[in-house]
Amino acid sequence: LQVLDSYQNETYTNGMAAAIYLQYPPLVNAARRPGEWQTYDIIFHAPIFDVNDQVIRPARLTVLWNGVLVQDNVEIKATPGGVRNKEAAKGPIFLQDHSHPVKFRNIWVRELN
Repeated sequence: LQVLDSYQNETYTNGMAAAIYLQYPPLVNAARRPGEWQTYDIIFHAPIFDVNDQVIRPARLTVLWNGVLVQDNVEIKATPGGVRNKEAAKGPIFLQDHSHPVKFRNIWVRELN
């Protein structure tokens, strides 16, 4: 999930904020002005694997960005750093820097049963 400045910032649509990089552009650009806190509510359903670590059901993601639905239960395709087996499906979470000034706070992770 892309996190970067997309307020009045033109970039390719599946690389802007709230895009699933190179897979799905956000349904809408819900960016707030630079300097204002952005909020992301992310519902992640890990992939399901069989006993041989073959994917039975791919990972899925729903995202609300600043309270606006921007990704609606999309299927996550394989990514270079993606979840590859059932052990990795529980984490960790990585926040990657691309030389843009970004601060994070109040990151909550809650397992859904």
